[in-house]
Amino acid sequence: MSSPTEFTAFTDIAKRVNNWGRWGPDDEIGTLNLITDEVVREAAAGVRSGRRVPLALPLQQDGVQTGMMPGRVNPLHAMVQINQEIFGPGTVACSDDAVTMGLQAATHWDALTHVSHSGRIYNGRPAGTITPHGGAAFAGIDKAGPIVSRGVLLDIPRALRLSDDRLPGDHAVTPEDLEAAEELAGTRVRAGDIVLVRTGQIRSYLTGDKHGYAYPSPGLSLRTPEWFHARDVAAVANDTLTFEIFPPEIEGLWLPVHALDLVEMGMPQGQNWNLEELSTACGQVGRFDFLLSAMPEPFAGATGTPVAPVAIL
Repeated sequence: MSSPTEFTAFTDIAKRVNNWGRWGPDDEIGTLNLITDEVVREAAAGVRSGRRVPLALPLQQDGVQTGMMPGRVNPLHAMVQINQEIFGPGTVACSDDAVTMGLQAATHWDALTHVSHSGRIYNGRPAGTITPHGGAAFAGIDKAGPIVSRGVLLDIPRALRLSDDRLPGDHAVTPEDLEAAEELAGTRVRAGDIVLVRTGQIRSYLTGDKHGYAYPSPGLSLRTPEWFHARDVAAVANDTLTFEIFPPEIEGLWLPVHALDLVEMGMPQGQNWNLEELSTACGQVGRFDFLLSAMPEPFAGATGTPVAPVAIL
C-alpha cells in the first residue's frame, strides 16, 4: 500500500501541473489548445521526403487485450452481407461489415474523461457528468477535434544504447531518460508538440507474446508529467498497453500518471502505438521530428477512440 508520504508526493505534483482554468472554465480540450495554426504550419514546412510511416496496430480479434480490463474487447469483425444484389438479380452487389470493440482496445487516444480522481475530471468538473447512456457530456473525445502537429520521437532504448533495443519490464521512464532521447533527436521538445515515447515493449506483442506485452511493462514514471508540463507538450503517446510503468512504481497507487496527465493537466495520452518502423526510419535519416496526423474518431461522448496515426517525414 502507498504511504501517506507517497500520496502527498502525488498531490504535490498534481498542484504543480494543474491546468484547470488556464484556457477558461468551459474549456474541454486542455493542452490541445497549444496546437495553434502557427505550430501546424511550422510542422508542415518541416516535411522533407514525404515518407509516410503508419503507427497503428491492425484491428483484429487476436489483438493486444488479454481480458485484464473488463469490457475492453478486441475487435470482433463480422460480415453482415456478402455480394448481396440489393436491387435484384444482375444488379450491383454489395458487401458490408460490422465491428464490436472496445474503443481503447488497440492503438488509441484516451480522452480527458478516461479517468477521474477525488470525484473530478479535467477542469474541476464532477466525474458524475459521465453517465451510462450519454457517456461524457463534458470533454468527450468528440470535442478534441483534429489532432495534427509536430511529432517528436523520444527513442529511449536507442538513447540509452541498450543492446536489445528495448527497456526492461521494470524500467520507469524518467525526465533524465526523456532528455537523453531529446539530445539524441537533436531537437528540443517545444510548445504544441506531440511526444511519442518509444520503449520497445510492443515487440513482445509483435512476436506473439501478448501476455508478456501486458505485464510487466516499462512506462512513464510519476516524475514525467512535470517535464511535459514544463515543455507545454500537447499530447503524449507510447508503445505500451498501460502507458505508465506496470506494476505501479508505488505499491497501491494505481494509474497516477493517468490522473496527472488527463485530469490535472488536461493532456491527452495514447497507448499501443507501434513505433518500431518509425524508430528505424528516424534512425536512417538522423531526424526524429515530423508532421504527425492522428485524428480521433469523433464518437460522441466517448472516453477514448481508435486512431490510425501517420508520421510524415
